[in-house]
Amino acid sequence: MQSRTDHRFNAFGPEPEDLPDDGPRPDDIDWGDPLSFFRHLNAGEPGHLPMPKMMEPSQVRQLCKERSSGIIANHDRLRRILDRHESTIQKRWTKKTKRQRLQILLGGWPNMAPMHRPDFAAFRRESEAQRELGTKLRDHFVWPYINQEDLLKPKSLLLMLKSKGRHQPCDFAAADGDAMYLGNITKAIVPIFLNCYVVTLNGMTGPEEYGKLVAWEDHEDAFDWMHTRKQFLPGEALDILEAQDRLMKFLVHCCEQLLHDIPAAELLGDKYPVQPEPILKSGVEPGGFDSLAIMAEEAPYRPPGRLDFGRIESLLAARTSASEDHLWALREDPSYFSDQLLIYKEHRQEMIKDTNGKFHPILQGVKIELFWERVIGNVLLSSHVELEIFSELRRQAEELKRLQLKYAGTLSPLKDLPEDYLVGILRFRFFLNQLAKEWLNDLKTTVVASPPMRSLFVRLPAEDLNKILITSKPGLKQDMVEKELLWLLRTLWEDGKALFLARMPMVVDELERLLCAEPRARDLISGYVAGRIGDLSILCECLRQLDIYQPWANGYESASVDREDSIKKELAAWREGWAGIHSTMKSKAMLANFKLADPSDKRFFYPTEKRRTKETVEALRQAEANLDVFWEKFDKCLYAKAGDLSKTALRKLLSQKRILQRTPEWAAPAPPEKAETTIPAVVSSEDDAIYRPLSTLYFELGASHAGKTGMAAQPKAKVKTRGAANASLVIEPETTQRQQLADAVMSLDLDQQPTFLVDSRALKVFRTLFFHAAVTSTPGEVSWNDFLHAMTSAGFRAEKLYGSVWHFQPSQLDVERSIQFHEPHPVGKIPFRMARRIGRRLARAYGWFGGMFALKEK
Repeated sequence: MQSRTDHRFNAFGPEPEDLPDDGPRPDDIDWGDPLSFFRHLNAGEPGHLPMPKMMEPSQVRQLCKERSSGIIANHDRLRRILDRHESTIQKRWTKKTKRQRLQILLGGWPNMAPMHRPDFAAFRRESEAQRELGTKLRDHFVWPYINQEDLLKPKSLLLMLKSKGRHQPCDFAAADGDAMYLGNITKAIVPIFLNCYVVTLNGMTGPEEYGKLVAWEDHEDAFDWMHTRKQFLPGEALDILEAQDRLMKFLVHCCEQLLHDIPAAELLGDKYPVQPEPILKSGVEPGGFDSLAIMAEEAPYRPPGRLDFGRIESLLAARTSASEDHLWALREDPSYFSDQLLIYKEHRQEMIKDTNGKFHPILQGVKIELFWERVIGNVLLSSHVELEIFSELRRQAEELKRLQLKYAGTLSPLKDLPEDYLVGILRFRFFLNQLAKEWLNDLKTTVVASPPMRSLFVRLPAEDLNKILITSKPGLKQDMVEKELLWLLRTLWEDGKALFLARMPMVVDELERLLCAEPRARDLISGYVAGRIGDLSILCECLRQLDIYQPWANGYESASVDREDSIKKELAAWREGWAGIHSTMKSKAMLANFKLADPSDKRFFYPTEKRRTKETVEALRQAEANLDVFWEKFDKCLYAKAGDLSKTALRKLLSQKRILQRTPEWAAPAPPEKAETTIPAVVSSEDDAIYRPLSTLYFELGASHAGKTGMAAQPKAKVKTRGAANASLVIEPETTQRQQLADAVMSLDLDQQPTFLVDSRALKVFRTLFFHAAVTSTPGEVSWNDFLHAMTSAGFRAEKLYGSVWHFQPSQLDVERSIQFHEPHPVGKIPFRMARRIGRRLARAYGWFGGMFALKEK
């Protein structure tokens, strides 16, 4: 059962409480006797912590030496085989049938787990008590990447051979240890215990140093290596060496089986000289586009990734831009504003019928106004909160990118990170984990109410308008896909022990895999929920990038102990900076304004897809006027009551020279000239448009840098476009404010824009995005695949993130700015109204217009 209290509205929902820290803190433990500590943990709660096996230093040293020697010997053999035969191995493996591949795999690894992420499957299958008594699936937790489902794919084994054979074992030590995270945290893996020693693996390329047991008293840095996690405790080091030793033997076996026709004596002889390393590209979908899901699947088989703050900043910059464009569209486009309210309305839990089949009482009579208050408040508050969140995360990523460049070439695996760099990473990581809870809470309230999921749940009869109780529909049998999907989603939104153990990136990965593999699962996800999953994927990718920054990533937790309080204060201070937005949204004055935003009376009817007539123009102008009135009241109330917003992303956005397009008054078209037979070039998607500031109030404040002033008169600056693509813009200057608006229009640099020569498929897309009646007879929809083709034709590299999000990175353009769009769900067709919005976003981001695209000669 799920409960939710909603007095008015929340941006995303209440913030979950942190996991309780109920571990013992006694003063009577004999710290000189390690067994005393473990006995105390187990006292009063048998089985709470499995007792580790104790070993003598001589035993550990012998085991380390045996395993490291085997690793180095097999690594050397694997590298020499690849030097001579990698191209042959790739060709032969690719030509094998699945049955032939499986025979080779099982020959070297009997009883190989059949499924992807067997550790995750074992975690869900075994109870905690079973694991504490001793798991029967230890292999699944030690080698989660060794499984039939992944290794039977054409490239996974080949990627692993290349990475493991052409890089040193020490490069993988930290990553191999992290692969066992779930096994260690759930106590399925219990390392042996040896106190006052450390084992050197990171950065150790020599055979004598790799896997060397060092006593704290024998090396001045040994204790620091252990404390800061630059090197390994003996127990975890033995587990890593065990994992690498068996894996190297397996990889050599696979190579020898694929080269079975070559005598063993000749395999590394002069008969087969060293060859250039062949290229093996992957990480792309079948359609040829980059895919975050495939990259995540292939990550265990590639060399450990390098922290790339450039990628992080690109993802966050594009998502910040999308938040700005979302707020812009809410102010500019009446149909978009109305659509967003209606979409969120359909994800409110009040829409679920109760156990008696009745609608919620808030949907009836005069109480419906309270319902719309909640809908409007949630849409507006969440849009402003998202802007603040992604703007701050982007700012931190930009600073970390600068620090990464500053210290490039000076870092060593055996040294601490510079203090400012380390604190910046810890702060960024803490913000990511805390702010992700906003999206987790949103899933909690919206998934069960979403139209595809609503039939699986029922609401208990309402006794309080501010409290809603939801439970699974009695007697309803769920199929396996539904159970799997709901378990993953519930794990995310409950934000409890299961998510703590499995970690959010892993759960989101599994969710995306299920959505990609099962059409039934995709059918249960609404477009809104797909967008929220996409946002989570961006945050998880940032966390994933931080976690591959080894060996320092191993020390994040210990490094946070002395710095977490100050970072928490920074988070609280940042939240306080825009707390006025949150409180003002719930004020009586703002709630009164929400009546102007109620879409139920069709005040935002906006027939952009219809041919321009006097009636349609009047409807467009009336909808725009209604929207402008609401936002003018909104800005006045926010400015008067929200306090100092000077440091917020919202104030920065609203005070920029950004402009809204407005429909001019109706004018009967002039009769066509008979001599005119050519189609005029298109400069803009609008024949004639009026421009006004994004916010009349904040635009004036940003322009004048003055204190509080009264509202300025709404500008009537009119911009007309005539002639060829290089035609000038004619501005009617009146006031300084209007001139600044004109400067904003001129800043598009239409004269400097290139002409894109594209094929007919792409040209058709761009003519729809930048619709012009003189060029295209009727507006139409665009298939998503055609849109991807058009964007790549124009110089972008497309990458599929999770959910519905696609990331477009310039690859052949003289710009660096990325942009993100949502794939239509569940049908891959972009309706005209959405296409028009995409066109406007491209115009704002890159200054694009319809006249820039021409047909490439065959």
